[in-house]
Amino acid sequence: MIHSDDTDCCETKQNAAVKKNKAASCCSTDDHGHDDHDGHDHSIGDQTTFQLFLPAIISFLLLIIAVVFDNYMPQTWFTGWVRIIWYIVAYLPVGFPVLKEALESAKDGSFFSEFLLMSIATVGAFAIGEYPEGVAVMLFYAIGETFQTLAVTRAKANIKTLLDQRPDEVTILENNQTKIIKATEAQIGTVIQLKPGEKLGLDGELLSETASFNTAALTGESKPDTKNKGESVLAGMINLNSVTEVKITALYKDSKLSKILEMVQDATAKKAPTELFIRKFAKIYTPIVVYSAIAICLLPYFFVDHYVFRDWLYRALVFLVISCPCALVISIPLGYFGGIGAASKNGILFKGSSFLDIMAAIQVVVMDKTGTLTKGVFKVQKVVTVGVSEADLIQYTAALETKSTHPVGTAIIDYAKGSEKNSLVTAVEEIAGHGLKGTIDGNEILAGNTKLLKKFNIAYDSEIDNTPFTIVAVAINQKYAGYFLIADEIKEDAKDAIQSLHRIQVKTVMLSGDKTAVVNSVAKALNIDEAYGDLLPEDKVTKVTELKNKNLKIAFVGDGVNDAPVVALAHAGIAMGGLGSDATIETADIVIQNDQPTKIFTAINIGKKTKQIVWQNIGLAFVVKAVVLILGAGGLATMWEAVFADVGVALLAILNAVRIQRMKF
Repeated sequence: MIHSDDTDCCETKQNAAVKKNKAASCCSTDDHGHDDHDGHDHSIGDQTTFQLFLPAIISFLLLIIAVVFDNYMPQTWFTGWVRIIWYIVAYLPVGFPVLKEALESAKDGSFFSEFLLMSIATVGAFAIGEYPEGVAVMLFYAIGETFQTLAVTRAKANIKTLLDQRPDEVTILENNQTKIIKATEAQIGTVIQLKPGEKLGLDGELLSETASFNTAALTGESKPDTKNKGESVLAGMINLNSVTEVKITALYKDSKLSKILEMVQDATAKKAPTELFIRKFAKIYTPIVVYSAIAICLLPYFFVDHYVFRDWLYRALVFLVISCPCALVISIPLGYFGGIGAASKNGILFKGSSFLDIMAAIQVVVMDKTGTLTKGVFKVQKVVTVGVSEADLIQYTAALETKSTHPVGTAIIDYAKGSEKNSLVTAVEEIAGHGLKGTIDGNEILAGNTKLLKKFNIAYDSEIDNTPFTIVAVAINQKYAGYFLIADEIKEDAKDAIQSLHRIQVKTVMLSGDKTAVVNSVAKALNIDEAYGDLLPEDKVTKVTELKNKNLKIAFVGDGVNDAPVVALAHAGIAMGGLGSDATIETADIVIQNDQPTKIFTAINIGKKTKQIVWQNIGLAFVVKAVVLILGAGGLATMWEAVFADVGVALLAILNAVRIQRMKF
């Protein structure tokens, strides 16, 4: 999914499958809120933590020795140019990268940056002879930057884990011989051999009779998923037991996992309104700070009796350090990134940080029924017999239904568990709109709706006409023998999902094309606030429009294909079971990978927590900076207070931002 503002990165995206180590930051702004072209990012590459801190360690040791020589163990040789050069050498390991960033940012048009503020402040400190403070400010700034790098790395860990789920190579079978090839070269129809413990590299169809897979990387669920022959299996699944064979059904670039990875890669490029505001604010705020610092330094000359340039320059430099906007431009994007990472860890994929804000404000959750709250699969819920054993009724009916392709018949066959295979089926006749008639082991069997029994003048219990669910009535040798009640099964956690939404004062509405009686029955069982059945797609649009006209924030949850118009209309479109549908991944704003309705509440909760943390950071940064700025302008704050107001607040904000990744939702 390539957006108009991402065109410069298209080629990188296309190569993302090969260049996994770059994919997490592809086509996004860096974590300082700058564009990619300024070259400043927080990726650690192949560096160890020690290597990251090494420049700061060198600078710290040289600074400590110099301070000792200055104040506690005076050395006759540690004066003049020797002292100045010592402090310059102490400054360079941490100062040179920042000076370089300031120059590069200025070349690219971003003249007023935090790098410029720190450069002016520290070079100015050297100019007035405050060497220890000049080194100390840059040292603490560098330490803060390193901690920020580590924090960003931690925030990206969940997404990097997801990116690592696709193996680069697969073992294929050619003429009964195994051969290892690159996954990108595998073709549709090729057979993959998967050993126990191996990850599947491409989407496919299971050829083996049965196999168990660990799907935790895709769905967040640790429970093994057992697949049978002919069922779909997806890239990223791990084979758990015996050697398994899979026929490839999609190319490497077209797999569900590839689409999910592309979606995650795009997520950081779509900024939340709060994040965009802070970036715009920083662009206006920084030049104001620079001009204010110049005013603090020069204007007192016209108003103060005993003006000392050095003192007022020092105050201006303190003001510059305090006002550096690092805490805001780093911790806020990191907060949103942490929210996206926490959601990914819980099997929920947000297409951008803006949807975290939207989910935090949701007032009404509108849901489709089939596939969202129910499993979307017909199952026999109840068998009632009259004058015949249940085993015989199941066996005869299932044997007759083997001659039908109707999903209701499939449900009865599944329920029979193979008992129908022992029966002889002859003279099968399909009666359109009614059901089936046939001979099973010499017995005449009728199976269908109640109209079929009426057609053959067979008396039955009229109570079954009042049930909202699908009924398959059966007659054996012209006598009513009972019925099968078949319904779409409600998901195990659907009731918990509705209760959780009600607990946070979110209204629930169900819209379905199914019969109103069935919809009302499901709504009553789940305690849904409002439910509407017999709806066409345009009717669903009308209902959601009515809710939007009441100025309510709407999230729509569906399977993403038939409900595409409503997904587009809602403030947040949520797709259930995105791994099963390409269209879902393309159209929805949020994808719930494991089909669990309770994840709707989890998504809202993560959105609320993320927004809470972001605003905590904004408040912390503004309050502390405002207080210390006033003190600094009045000459009551030194460089040390300035360091706390800048680096200290940034570190506190970052620690607060990464908190969300440790939370359990």
